[in-house]
Amino acid sequence: MLGAIGHMTILQTNRKRGHNFIMSGAMFGFCMARILACTLRIVWANKPHNVSIAIVASLFIAIGTVLGFVVNLNFVQRILRALHPKLGWHTALKIVFIVIYSLIAISMFLLISFTVASFYTLDPGKLRTAGDVQRYGATYFATVAFLPIPVVLGALATARRIPMENFGRGSFRSKIIVVLFGATTLSLGAWFRAGTSYLKPRPISDPGPYQSKICFYIFYFTLEILVIWTYLIARIDQRFHVPDGSRGPGDYSLSMGYEKEEVEAARAYYKGPKYIVRHTVAPICESPVIT
Repeated sequence: MLGAIGHMTILQTNRKRGHNFIMSGAMFGFCMARILACTLRIVWANKPHNVSIAIVASLFIAIGTVLGFVVNLNFVQRILRALHPKLGWHTALKIVFIVIYSLIAISMFLLISFTVASFYTLDPGKLRTAGDVQRYGATYFATVAFLPIPVVLGALATARRIPMENFGRGSFRSKIIVVLFGATTLSLGAWFRAGTSYLKPRPISDPGPYQSKICFYIFYFTLEILVIWTYLIARIDQRFHVPDGSRGPGDYSLSMGYEKEEVEAARAYYKGPKYIVRHTVAPICESPVIT
């Protein structure tokens, strides 16, 4: 609850100042999804025979972390555009991210549909199909949660020191640390859920160690709370902010306070060798950052 209040307060404060950062709203939605999940579990515990509550509680548990994955993907996209402007802004890469986001939406729809259906049938074939869809959804979400780690590390390994466009406040290293921490923490919980979904179901009278309350609250909620508060304290709204209307290489330089002529020179630099204006671009590429 405090995390939700914090992210929404930052979102509204920034809006009044003309500082748009929609990811704060996404983090607020992430917090509310987990609050609803916990609330519904409490209601379910008091009304264990209410199928509708059981369905909704299960759904919020399964898909409540998706917004966290989307936030990390957005940060990764900004880092890619800073380290590799030509690649990061390439139309093909934009399509790749659109496909990833689209598959997230499709997977959520399938999970909701088949999870609801599984509560109203005893047919073994339909239950098996529902289980397969749930395992697919858990695996895809775990893959999406883990994706920022190899992408960021690969971008760092292949990046040249110059040119690079920093953005927002804080050192570029701090941005990398924040994203890797968030992705590692969320993927740990996601892969726990995905891995356990492939295990053979156990009877209620003989649950497995991975079905204990300790594992549930650690891998479902504790890890997510760490990410929520880390992003709040690290002020992602300042650290990952980019200028409104950014559409191509050089646009991120606007957030660093450069003049229009310098930004245009940076854009020319990234278009190809024949446009390079080294004496103008160098300060942008090697710009100091606010720590």
